[in-house]
Amino acid sequence: MRADRFPYFDARFIAFAHRGGFSPTAPPEVENSVRAFRGAWDLGFRYLETDVHLTADGVLIAFHDPILDHATDGSGLVATLPWREVSQARIGGLEPIPLFDELLETFPEARFNIDLKASACIEPLARSIRRHRAEERVCVASFSTSTLRAFRLLAGPRVATSASPVEIAVAAWAPGLRRYWPMAGQSFQIPVLEPRTKVPLMKSGLIRTARRKGARVNVWTINERADMEKLIDQGVDGLFSDDLVTLKEVLVGRGLWQERP
Repeated sequence: MRADRFPYFDARFIAFAHRGGFSPTAPPEVENSVRAFRGAWDLGFRYLETDVHLTADGVLIAFHDPILDHATDGSGLVATLPWREVSQARIGGLEPIPLFDELLETFPEARFNIDLKASACIEPLARSIRRHRAEERVCVASFSTSTLRAFRLLAGPRVATSASPVEIAVAAWAPGLRRYWPMAGQSFQIPVLEPRTKVPLMKSGLIRTARRKGARVNVWTINERADMEKLIDQGVDGLFSDDLVTLKEVLVGRGLWQERP
């Protein structure tokens, strides 16, 4: 279905707080914590971005890395650790790692963009969304086409999803197939360059394909003002950023900033 059939996409332009972003009340080192998301919300951001992982005992957490070592004072692979150990780690040495349920409960009016980091998260995420009746305020993405396909089947048609890697590749690099390739997702969530090959993804053909199929184009992760301005000129529908103050300033200046209802 087209993006305009989903309440999630009712904003003219979407400003995503990437991992909560950094703001006057939340420095970069506390990314993806409740404190970071609170800072984004208080700055007026309605759309919050997070990743999810599953602990060894089946607890769904909102966290970016597969290991604790980079962002916290803990260590170890999340998937091999029980929640009682993961819960002791502190992001930036300061903030606890939130449960995904906690984010839905703490920010009941927020909309979340969720990156499924592992197939083990599919069923717990779908259950959490149903339990909180959050179908209309989430959009789910994944770097795995099979993971995304399995999530769509389990979650049902009310939950918005991003384009799969295969859909993105066709839209960006296969002009002969663009018109005919079926699209299950409602948005292309892409970087400017493909992360491994550095081949451009943000191409005019992809934007035209998105318009024809009723999909949004949202680009990550954009922290420089000049890049924000350029992408808006190219016609994107949303930007993910860590630098929330700059993104808000740019959107206010462009007349694209929308206050929360």
